[in-house]
Amino acid sequence: MNEAETKRQYEFMQKAAEILKKKEEARGRKFSYFVQTFGCQMNERDSEKLAGILKKIGYEEAEKEEEADIVLYNTCTVRDNADQRVFGRLGVLKAIKKKNPDLIIGLCGCMMQEPTVIEKIRESYKHVNLIFGTHNLFKLAELLVSVYESDSQIIDIWKDTNEIIEDLPVERKFPFKSGVNIMFGCNNFCSYCIVPYVRGRERSREPKDIIREIENLVKDGVKEVMLLGQNVNSYGKGLEPKITFAELLEEVAKIDGLERIRFMSNHPKDLSDDLIRVMASNDKVCKHMHLALQSGSDRLLEKMNRHYTKEKYLELVKKMRTAMPDIAITTDIIVGFPGETKEDIDETIDIVKKAAFDGAFTFIYSKRTGTPAASMPDQCSEEFIKEQFDRVLETVQETSKEQAKRFEGRTVKVLVEAQNDKDPSMVTGRMSQNHTVHFKGSSDLIGSIVDVHLDECCGFYFMGTQV
Repeated sequence: MNEAETKRQYEFMQKAAEILKKKEEARGRKFSYFVQTFGCQMNERDSEKLAGILKKIGYEEAEKEEEADIVLYNTCTVRDNADQRVFGRLGVLKAIKKKNPDLIIGLCGCMMQEPTVIEKIRESYKHVNLIFGTHNLFKLAELLVSVYESDSQIIDIWKDTNEIIEDLPVERKFPFKSGVNIMFGCNNFCSYCIVPYVRGRERSREPKDIIREIENLVKDGVKEVMLLGQNVNSYGKGLEPKITFAELLEEVAKIDGLERIRFMSNHPKDLSDDLIRVMASNDKVCKHMHLALQSGSDRLLEKMNRHYTKEKYLELVKKMRTAMPDIAITTDIIVGFPGETKEDIDETIDIVKKAAFDGAFTFIYSKRTGTPAASMPDQCSEEFIKEQFDRVLETVQETSKEQAKRFEGRTVKVLVEAQNDKDPSMVTGRMSQNHTVHFKGSSDLIGSIVDVHLDECCGFYFMGTQV
C-alpha cells in the first residue's frame, strides 16, 4: 500500500473542498453528486469509494441525475448492452447540462480502458468533462481539481498499474455489509473476455491490510463481508510470505464480531481442496459457491481457454456437495459462442442437470473487439442462439426450483437487508445459501440476523415466518 500517495490524495480532497465551497457560496446552494454503477460487485465497491471521496470533498448525495451537480458513471464493458446503456444516458445528460451549466459529467471504469470508446466520446460526447479508467479511481479528487481549473475535457487513462491505493473514504451502500477488495486484475485471458485487458494483471493485497480493513468495518457495524476479486481462488500469487486464498479465508474467519463471509468470483481451475475444507469447517463462511461454468462442451471450453473439462467441473461439484450437503452452487453460462453447435448445447444441458445448479446467469455471447473470440469464424446466428438459449434457460429454471425446494420447512438464519419494496409490513433478507426470503417484520430488523421458518418455496425465493 502506498501511504505517500494516499496522503497526497487527501491533500487534493482538501483543495477540491475549498474550490467547491467557493462555488456553493457563489450559487447560494449546496452541490450534490450522483454515482451510477454498471457491472459487477467490484464495480459496486469502486463506486462506494468514488462516493466516499465526493462526500469528503463536500458534495451531498442526490437521488437522481437531474438533481446533481456531478454525475459519475462507473462503467462495465463485459457485454455490449452495458456500453449502449451508458451512451444512451449520455444523450440524456446533454439536455440536463443545458439547464445546469455547472454540471460535471464523469465516466470511469472498464469501458473507459478501450481506446475506441475514448475516441467515440471525444468526437461525439464533448459535453463529458472527465474520463478515467479502472487503475486510477483513487485519483478522483486530483482529477476533479483539474476539471475545476480547466475548460477542456480531462482524460486520464492508465494502461496498467502495480499500485494498490487504499485507506480512502468510502460511502457504503449498506451499514451492515460490505465488499472488500482482496485483489485486482486477472491473468486468465479467457478468449471471450475483455476483463484482463481493462483491469490489468493480477495484484493481490497484503493480508494484513485486508484483515485491518475488515476489523475496522466490523467496528463500524458490518456483519457480513464479500471478499472480491476477478478470481479469488488465485489470491496470493506473488506475495511473500506465501499465502493461499484458503489461508486468508481462515484468518478472516477469526475476526471477532464478523458473522458472515462471502466471496467471488471463483475460477474452477484454481478451486482447491483446502478451500472446500475451510468452507465446510467454518460456520462464518456462507454455504454458497458461484463457480462459472460457461459451457459443458470440452471442445468449447478449450476454445474459451478455460483450462478444465466437463469431468473436472463435475468432480468439483461432487466434492463440494459431499463436504457441504446444503451448499448452493450457482454458475454462469454463455450461449452462442463462435462455432457452438446443438451438440455443444446438449453437453451444457447435461451438466446443468448433473450439477443440479441452484441458479445460473445465462448470457448470450457478446462479441468484444480485441478478444481472440471476436475474430473466430462461425459466429452463431441470432435464430440459433435464441432457440438454444431458451433450451438452456428452461433446464436451469427446472433444476434451480427443484434445488430450492429442499429448504422448504426448515428454520434458517437470515440477514435482514431491506424493507420489502411491495409490502412495507414485510422485510427481505438472505440465507447463507444466498436465497432471498420475505417475511413479516419491521424495519428495525434491518441489519440483524434472525431465525426464519421457510414456510413456502416460491421458485426463486421463500416466504417465511420469524421464529
